[in-house]
Amino acid sequence: MPYDPTWPARFRHERERITSALGPGAGRIEHIGSTSVAGLAAKPIVDIIVSVEDLEDDAALRTPMERAGYVLRVLEPGHRMFRTPERDVHVHVFAQDSDEIARHLAFRDRLRSNAADRESYEALKRELAKRKWSDMNHYAEAKGELIRQITERARAESAQGQ
Repeated sequence: MPYDPTWPARFRHERERITSALGPGAGRIEHIGSTSVAGLAAKPIVDIIVSVEDLEDDAALRTPMERAGYVLRVLEPGHRMFRTPERDVHVHVFAQDSDEIARHLAFRDRLRSNAADRESYEALKRELAKRKWSDMNHYAEAKGELIRQITERARAESAQGQ
């Protein structure tokens, strides 16, 4: 769907909810994904990335997130993903030192600052959205190569600027 200017406000609301749930255990909380890029068409799902000190500490992470109304959807090494029951917010949690955080932020920031990459990513997403997907993971995989290329450009640009 076309970019919705209410998505940043939804992120801010969810950030407050996560901060209240996790307290000082929440490190960085960032809006990621297509809804975090002004003007970019997206599925209406607000993606959030959160860093925590100890991803394995269920008492500090899972229990408070579930009390706050989030549902654990992904439990895999190095990554947890919670979502709202309505499935309109996904909260990706990684350990503070995870490279996944830097990768997601580099991709987001590149789309925010580079019109050509933003347009090529949107064109691919629109093309893929026309297809029927038996598994949405296949849709995500189909975007993978372009995401990798854009992220590499972002990191190369960042390295040149240091």
